Amino acid sequence: MARIVPDGWQGMDAVGGLRREFETLGVLAQGLPDDYTVYHAVHWTNIECAHAIHGEVDFVVVNRGGHMMLIEQKCGDLEETPEGLAKNYGGKLKSVPVQMARTVNSLRTRLTRTLQGEYVGIEHLLFCPDYLCKSPQTAGVVPERIVDAQRRDDLCSVIRQILPAAQPSPLYQKVDRFLCDVIQLETDASALAGQAKALVTRVSSGLAYWARQLDMTPFRLHVTGTAGSGKTQLALAEYRATLDGGRRPLYLCFNRPLADHIAMIAPPGGMVCTFHMLCERMLRQSGAVPDFTSATAFDQLVAACAEMTVPQDLLFDTVIVDEGQDIRAEWFELILRHAREDARLLWLEDPMQKLYRHDAVSLAGWTRLRADRNFRSPRSVVRLLQALVPDEVSVVSASPVAGHEMEVLTYANGSVLTETVKEGLQACLDAGFDAADIALLTYRGRDSSRILSFDQLGPHVLKKFQGSYDSEGRPGYSQGEIMVDTVHRFKGQSAPAVVLAEIDFETLGDEEARRLFVGATRAAMKLVLVMSERAALQLLTRI
Repeated sequence: MARIVPDGWQGMDAVGGLRREFETLGVLAQGLPDDYTVYHAVHWTNIECAHAIHGEVDFVVVNRGGHMMLIEQKCGDLEETPEGLAKNYGGKLKSVPVQMARTVNSLRTRLTRTLQGEYVGIEHLLFCPDYLCKSPQTAGVVPERIVDAQRRDDLCSVIRQILPAAQPSPLYQKVDRFLCDVIQLETDASALAGQAKALVTRVSSGLAYWARQLDMTPFRLHVTGTAGSGKTQLALAEYRATLDGGRRPLYLCFNRPLADHIAMIAPPGGMVCTFHMLCERMLRQSGAVPDFTSATAFDQLVAACAEMTVPQDLLFDTVIVDEGQDIRAEWFELILRHAREDARLLWLEDPMQKLYRHDAVSLAGWTRLRADRNFRSPRSVVRLLQALVPDEVSVVSASPVAGHEMEVLTYANGSVLTETVKEGLQACLDAGFDAADIALLTYRGRDSSRILSFDQLGPHVLKKFQGSYDSEGRPGYSQGEIMVDTVHRFKGQSAPAVVLAEIDFETLGDEEARRLFVGATRAAMKLVLVMSERAALQLLTRI
């Protein structure tokens, strides 16, 4: 089975043309052996202008020798013109051979510059699974490089004929790094809790490229990045690179829901867990059984592990700590014990998302990288964030789309809260979002929230965490259309549309601003705030 980049594509929802590409991706994954890697939806951009798309190709297939084939997929009807095959886009014909030639030339130029002239074979193929080419000789593409409706079942065999399997070469690693890092093809962990819905993030100056260009020994990188800056993309790039090098990575989170989500989209071979999950595994491997009935159970768990020697199977070649701002200082040395002597260490944090009052971890001597560009949140949300953060904290809007304007809905007292929440949900539905695209988050805690006590709001059944896990460690959720959870549990995840409800405070202080910041940054496209009148007055005055 071919390796597919990015990871997590099986869990993505897709419609239209993207669905057809996923069908092809499945064919390539099953039909090509592990001698090949398939890169899906590769885009490259002008590094100085993130919005100028210079080229696009649907699939790139690379053999172990580092040589590649670009596959352009054209679904539906094509037109055979005197100049060759053409695709009709809204009444405007675009030449397929011209587009393919421009793509090949653009990529060859970039590769030659990046690899300093080292030769890479670049083949090309046109895949039109719905169209039977009547005159292949005048199509503008070499007939042998056209797989039309008549030959669509032979796609993989044609690829292997034109791009044979090859012996492993150092060139492969260079090409892989080019496609993954320079072109910025990484998986963005953007999903409803417990559901692996990956999006491909294309950012010309993302952390997944810049941070991994740093060269230091030992590798100790401390990334302070705002929400949506690409910290998780970087973490997954490091995780996958470790596996590709035949080594083992550890991805450590503070938040259990985030760890559950990352475990679902990360490739197999490493370990993804929270700090307490890591401690529990150590304890159980020693033959002891943790007692979680005590009020101090987690403190006892940590204390017990501190007295143990780390077993060999819990030593790792790369240790990635996500949500570092929530890690207690006294846990730091216990975490480092799990890193081999020459391990790469990566610490990711956003101080504005620190929701717990404890001393921060000191990372003296580590190389620090700051990232203040938010690529995920709509511009209206970033304006809100800029009003919430202290003067010394910078948040820069870098989203390529404006998104929806933020909405603020207010309620006078608790008796009308639920009706206002329903209004917020309807606003998202009216904007075209499906119920599965909406996350309903409460600003309050689990025990004090009113909306978490409901199983249904209006016609919509709520999907809630049941507090249990199955035998494979997957969280159990009730059957429902709309995800509902607390800000604390949903931290580190995102959804296309977010209704942040039950927002109420007398004073908009530091703690309130941080909780708003975390909740607001969960929205990838649309944000609705459901607030008490007194809280809304303070917030709108600051904005």
